[in-house]
Amino acid sequence: MDRLPLPLDLSHHFSRTSKARKESSIKDFYKYFAIPGIANLAGGLPNASFFPYDTLEASVALPERFKPTPNHSGGSSGSTPHSAAVAPLTGVDSSPTHLLVPKFSGTSNRLQEIDLNTALQYGSAQGYPPLYTFLRQFTRENMHPNVPYRNGPEIVLTCGSTDGFNKSIETLSNEWSAEKQPIGEREGILVEEFCYINAVQCARPRGLHVVPVGMDDEGMRALGPGGLRDTLSNWDESNGKRPHLMYTVTVGQNPTGSTLSLQRRKELYKICQTFDIIIIEDDPYWFLQFPSGAGPDIVQRSFPKPLPDITKAAKSSGFDFLDSLVPSYISIDIDGRVVRLDTFSKTISPGCRLGWITAQPALVDRILRITEVSTQQPSGFVQSLVAEQLIGPCDSHDGGRGGGRDGKGWAVEGWVRWLAGLRGAYERRMHKMCGILEEGKYALESTDLCNERGVTTESWSVISKVQMYNFAWPRGGMFVWIKINLLAHPLHAKIELPKLSHALWLHLTKKPYLVLVAPGTIFSSTPEIAERRGFAFYRLCFAAVEDDEVGSASHRFVQGVNSFWAKNDLEEIKKILGSSTSGGYDDRDSIYSC
Repeated sequence: MDRLPLPLDLSHHFSRTSKARKESSIKDFYKYFAIPGIANLAGGLPNASFFPYDTLEASVALPERFKPTPNHSGGSSGSTPHSAAVAPLTGVDSSPTHLLVPKFSGTSNRLQEIDLNTALQYGSAQGYPPLYTFLRQFTRENMHPNVPYRNGPEIVLTCGSTDGFNKSIETLSNEWSAEKQPIGEREGILVEEFCYINAVQCARPRGLHVVPVGMDDEGMRALGPGGLRDTLSNWDESNGKRPHLMYTVTVGQNPTGSTLSLQRRKELYKICQTFDIIIIEDDPYWFLQFPSGAGPDIVQRSFPKPLPDITKAAKSSGFDFLDSLVPSYISIDIDGRVVRLDTFSKTISPGCRLGWITAQPALVDRILRITEVSTQQPSGFVQSLVAEQLIGPCDSHDGGRGGGRDGKGWAVEGWVRWLAGLRGAYERRMHKMCGILEEGKYALESTDLCNERGVTTESWSVISKVQMYNFAWPRGGMFVWIKINLLAHPLHAKIELPKLSHALWLHLTKKPYLVLVAPGTIFSSTPEIAERRGFAFYRLCFAAVEDDEVGSASHRFVQGVNSFWAKNDLEEIKKILGSSTSGGYDDRDSIYSC
């Protein structure tokens, strides 16, 4: 560890406000509270006996509730998905267990003390001590055991990834206003051309210039026109400063479902080193990687077989499931220029609003200063519930009950088993949806034959297949990104393509189809991309609906597209578009209209 380089000093990227922040004098005062026997007349803490909650209890799943799928794609050629990836669930333990967080745990060890007395009190901005300690160890030893800078990363708990992103850009960028500052002071942030739009909506009001980077089926491109190197090398300073931040979702990218290979990450990271870019890696789907997704694309679209990672990790995570995942940017972050956002939103629930940031200690320290004077810490109810589930009571006299069958916590082994099973459940859904979409992407078109005199014969016609849409099978996440082949529609020359796409979107929402999909315009990082390309894409989510509905909704989508392709009367399209005037989504109502 001592032979590793220290992370770079990146304080020149700190915002003016971040540089000015000092450690909270009140929070620093808390260390005196722990002196044994001290009568605390200084703090403004409510008395815990007046909290109206005596216990916090829940019926919770066991780690084995869902059946895992294989960690590697099946077949020696990698050409077909492993049969276990699409096999039905069998032998799944759906029985719950009882979890209890007591009012008082009876221990004086703050790292093991999980109770409402401490969880509902003012606490550390870094996170509830037992949960912070568990997640820090899990992050450093199991998720990212090969971080290449000395002493490794630090973490701080957040109220989910959106909170983490907000604090990251507040730490690393200055606000800019056209009315107050020259264009030369405007800072920028790089994003995928189709991206998680909440990040754009967070960055743009700060005055940040949102700069799109081209993508392919793997995700953000490093090279070629519109790639990261091209974007930075040919930067026009009349648009402001060259961007020093990059926001990216690298696994199961929202909305495209793409996943960056380790080799692509290395190429992008090297460019970020050259241009001194800080990478904000938002990875809510990291545990939901689908190795079996590569097989169908090799067969159906002649995609190249994914190259194996020939670089053997120096240290194992201790779990084959974690070792099989494409590693994070953190694992190649020799400079300490990666800020990673993790969340429980996709692994426990979005409503818990709980996550954590991983980065070099100096960056985490600046983010911690923001937390001390803003959110202070995530909900104590949520932190104690998750801590009891994962860690459990410290001894038999604790009074608590963890998430394991025996009343102990899941521990790291149980948490990883839960994650592997969860991946399996989503991977099966992905196969169900994509299999139906794959089978239904062609429409049959009949063309009558003419004789030598140009007269149509009644006896003969040619049946041809017309591809209505295309997509790449997701390598992770929750989404399928479909490109509609609007130029193949019989009316494409008689109506503007964005209107044709919107008519299809409306058509799908009507009976008997009743399918709601997300139009690509709302994921377009700039108005220009929305107008030029975004209208041709739809995002389908296989996660939200019940398992039985995944198949039926996918079939209805295919049927709806097919019936729309059968429309060859322009008046029918106008009628569909006219029906939207009474309400409903319209591309003109997108984020770019305001």
